[in-house]
Amino acid sequence: MKLWPHPLDPEPKSGWITIAVWLVGLSLVVMLAASLVACAAVSPTTRDREPLSACSVTDGDTLRCQDERVRLLGIDAPEMPGHCRQDRTCVEGDPLESKLALEQAIAQKRLTIERVAKDRYGRTLALVFADKQDVSCILLAGGYAVYVERWDNGRRIHNDCPAAAQ
Repeated sequence: MKLWPHPLDPEPKSGWITIAVWLVGLSLVVMLAASLVACAAVSPTTRDREPLSACSVTDGDTLRCQDERVRLLGIDAPEMPGHCRQDRTCVEGDPLESKLALEQAIAQKRLTIERVAKDRYGRTLALVFADKQDVSCILLAGGYAVYVERWDNGRRIHNDCPAAAQ
């Protein structure tokens, strides 16, 4: 008695059909499990962009949107006068020019956000998009901010902004 009939057997035995159905079912379960693992590996912030409204610019890398303070991911802009602590090396440049550049980047645009984390000051670290353009990339390309790798969770800015890789 053969346990495994030939696949081209014109009249497969019921055992062969059972095995085939079992293998197809197992394949579907494995594919479903792999899909669930892949979805879990992507953080919710990379899947979910939420609209932002009522935003104002605090400085060249921070927004206030209603009650939420939002720090742009992976960049640093010049500090406003009197805000650079003595123990810190601050970014060179004109902070008012950097703030204006951020204001212009978001003005009259549809803003969305991908939240990544919170920083030690309680601000939301996030990717912010103005009409689908990453605001951090806009500021880097214009020279209004610098890329800071250690602040780039997941290397999102490095991977998405050509100016960050320079």
